[in-house]
Amino acid sequence: MKVMVGLFTTESNANMPGKNEIGSYDLGFGDDCVRKLRVGEVFQAAGIDVIPSVYASAGASGVITRETFDYIESLFVRTVKEHLHEIDGIYLHLHGASEVEGLGSGDHHILAAIRKLTGPYLPIAVACDPHGNLCQEYVDNCTILRSYRESPHTDADETKRQVAQMLCDLLKHRQNIHAIYRKLPLILGGEQSVSTDEPVRSINQFMNELEQDPRILSCSWHVGYLRHDCPEAGCGIVVIPQTEADQAYAETIADQLAEFVWNKRHEFHYTGTTAAPDEALAMALAFDGKPVFITDSGDNVTSGAMGANTFILRQVLALPALSKRILFAAINDPAACHQLMACAENEQVSLRLGMGLDAYSEPVDLDVVVLHHGRQAGTAMYGEEGDYGPIVTVRLPGTPIDIAVTNNNHSFVEIRQLTACGINVEDYDIFVVKQGYIHPELKALGKLCVMSLTGGATPQDTRLIPFKQILRPMFPIDEI
Repeated sequence: MKVMVGLFTTESNANMPGKNEIGSYDLGFGDDCVRKLRVGEVFQAAGIDVIPSVYASAGASGVITRETFDYIESLFVRTVKEHLHEIDGIYLHLHGASEVEGLGSGDHHILAAIRKLTGPYLPIAVACDPHGNLCQEYVDNCTILRSYRESPHTDADETKRQVAQMLCDLLKHRQNIHAIYRKLPLILGGEQSVSTDEPVRSINQFMNELEQDPRILSCSWHVGYLRHDCPEAGCGIVVIPQTEADQAYAETIADQLAEFVWNKRHEFHYTGTTAAPDEALAMALAFDGKPVFITDSGDNVTSGAMGANTFILRQVLALPALSKRILFAAINDPAACHQLMACAENEQVSLRLGMGLDAYSEPVDLDVVVLHHGRQAGTAMYGEEGDYGPIVTVRLPGTPIDIAVTNNNHSFVEIRQLTACGINVEDYDIFVVKQGYIHPELKALGKLCVMSLTGGATPQDTRLIPFKQILRPMFPIDEI
């Protein structure tokens, strides 16, 4: 037996100033595609050969240009056309939150194009991010669809392997099963749906219990994505029956799961400690202990922001005195990074830092000393591969302020990324990172973690986002 495999992941934030072109993507073909998918051994153990299409990942970033998307989609379509006579099933890793200029969801378009070629019965299994958007047609085009449980996504690899194994089992014991979908009039941000908090912990526990039922293959709760306006935005649930005979029973389970989530709607809340920007900074400065992590939630790179905001830096510079050592990790400014890369370590230089995209990324003029040249190389967040470019760490002389400057918007979520700045983590009292919810390693290290409710491309108050295309009424934008 043979299975076609491929990946397309983009989390498109429409508030990003630039668009995703082909250079934005980490591309993999052939054996490289299979290796990066990290599920090849599951198919190998089942005696199933894999046919790679493409691995195309741009992570959390901007809207995709039509030309770029058409090229990526053509790679999937071409592989299906060339191998349709021999493939027994298809495994896809799709994020679910892409947006293509003039087209809509790229994930949905790719899946529809593939299904049009295969007809309704060829098994298609999709592993996905819970922060992707669903619709009835998208789910109908899937035989199996399951999202990660955890946010942050510490179970991503486990989920990919689970979905691959489900497909292997289905190919050996064929059943005419179909994914079941229920849309909820509920819209949430990722910072309100962290899996270590209630009610998400209870929702995940309930789904785990449902999956113990021999008549249910899998259950998923999809938080959705709200950084571009689209009809698909909002929460949904998906249930997969074990056999064709269980289809009606799975419809009942889908209703139960949808009701369970909906009844929790008043319990969703920001994770951890949150505060307005001035209060968040005051809390960090007054805290007796270290380190403290401040997350710049309006510039959350893991949700597609630029990581370019200088807002908190300007807050700190405006203080009359600062006794605590602080590291900004990082501020994205390609021009400033390029200038600093040409400087020697210990060299003093005048620097304009800030891309000037809006009021939040307003430039500041600084005199700095170059401390260290480094790179965001090696294994990145959650085991992803790649070299994410240079880091130049600078110090503001006469102050306890250090800044890591990058030429891209890759987020610092692990300790090894901080040490790549050429610093000793223990030397700092406060770290400012471009996140919403704090990620596991930093959360474990931090004696205090506070989410600063800053403005920018990723505002946290859903009610303030001017949606036009979503289902209405929608909680909590509307009182239901």
